[in-house]
Amino acid sequence: MLRSKGLALVGAVWKSRIFIKTVNNTFNPRFLSSLASTMAYSLRESGAPNTLDYRIYFCSDGHAISPFHDVPLFANDEKTLLNMVVEVPRWTNAKMEINTKEALNPIKQDVKKGKLRYVNHCFPYHGYIWNYGAFPQTWEDPSHKDEDTGCLGDNDPIDVCDIGTLAAKRGDIKQVKVLGILAMIDEGETDWKVIVIDVNDPKAKDMNDIGDVEKHMPGLLKATVDWFKIYKVPTGKPENTFAFDGEAKDKQFAMKIINETHDYWKQLIMEKTGNKGGLACKTVTMTDSPYKMAQEDADAIMNKTPPVDPAQPVAEEADRWHFVTRS
Repeated sequence: MLRSKGLALVGAVWKSRIFIKTVNNTFNPRFLSSLASTMAYSLRESGAPNTLDYRIYFCSDGHAISPFHDVPLFANDEKTLLNMVVEVPRWTNAKMEINTKEALNPIKQDVKKGKLRYVNHCFPYHGYIWNYGAFPQTWEDPSHKDEDTGCLGDNDPIDVCDIGTLAAKRGDIKQVKVLGILAMIDEGETDWKVIVIDVNDPKAKDMNDIGDVEKHMPGLLKATVDWFKIYKVPTGKPENTFAFDGEAKDKQFAMKIINETHDYWKQLIMEKTGNKGGLACKTVTMTDSPYKMAQEDADAIMNKTPPVDPAQPVAEEADRWHFVTRS
């Protein structure tokens, strides 16, 4: 993803490559029949990094969109490739996430007790050990009790771990192959973690299902479960637990869960669910949705935000290394 200086947007802007066919400014169900046309995605920063006001907005061909609702889930006609929005690049620990409750759903840093949240460095790890993000147009319905985990959804898009060999950039939109899924239970809620690999990664050709991960990256799945178990322990929380005894389920199972959460999102965006979860559902592309907003209104929201400012220093505490005793 290249830094662009030619876009007429205030603040720092990047471009991301993605291939999408659109019809009448809406994501037509048959838009994936061709990869011939290119839609340029770009990012606009607002506020100062490492502050409560920092935001990253998403644009399509220079116009504001929501990364939650307006970036399509699937990236090819066969639905074998998916679009992933990168929130946290590998080796970083600022807990950035799509803001599901704010107009246009920009990426922002999570806040707890009025302070910016950083994930603890827990030995032997440093920051996130994969490129971490979410699948657009998915939603873990907080009113739905999963039959496998026995827990309700966490009210967020489904989480994604890209195990590719290159570190991504915050806000990248990657095309990925699904390999499997972990069922984490986070404070009593189902919090699925989908294991994927960037299709452009050198190892992608050898990765087609969850068994290929252990074959070509031995120890990574074990480390992934360990990371998720202990990352909250330094804050006084107990270890997270997993359904299926921490076993990663295969691609077929993962796609079942992804399709289910995509269906829950469809119900959400079409207002067919009684529990909206307090989410901001405005969309510029879903023309049949009651939450459809005019493009000029979306642009106005983004254009009213302040320009990007120099990054503020990060507290030393955020870089502390913790040694956790496993249970």
